Amino acid sequence: MIFKITELEGAFIIEPEKIEDQRGFFARGYCDKEFDAYGLNSKWVQCNISFNKIRSTLRGMHYQSKPHREVKLVRCTAGAIYDVIIDLRPDSLTYKKWTAAELTSENHKMLYVPKGFAHGYQTLTENSEVFYFVSEFYAPGFEQGIRWDDPHIGITWPEPAPSVISDKDKHWPDYFY
Repeated sequence: MIFKITELEGAFIIEPEKIEDQRGFFARGYCDKEFDAYGLNSKWVQCNISFNKIRSTLRGMHYQSKPHREVKLVRCTAGAIYDVIIDLRPDSLTYKKWTAAELTSENHKMLYVPKGFAHGYQTLTENSEVFYFVSEFYAPGFEQGIRWDDPHIGITWPEPAPSVISDKDKHWPDYFY
């Protein structure tokens, strides 16, 4: 596995290290030892699947507050997404900064999202499927969100107006400064 540090402290883009031959390729999708070597979470309690029929569907920006903050390991298994994270840790050097990665079923990349980050994505194709591991069980009373187009954060989305967004995601508040 190839771990690429992002500009946000503690967040990684993880690429498979492919062993290729005439059949295709083989690669690890996950390895406890390699995650431990980078000091990353390796305890997963739940896996989620999100299927999106329509291109430019936007989901996010979600997070869970203390004590249920979660780590996510996100991969696009069908289609393509523009995956975005925001650092919400006040003590971090990258506090209130965001970054994005294009995750596709063809590039097999994953995004490691540390605790204390908001997460969301916009689909780049129809019939996109996202599979992700989470380190904490869903705790409805601790679910939080930030408006996807909060002007203080300034995320540049591939499509400036999503074609589909839930009422809840549309009405998250701006992040308080």
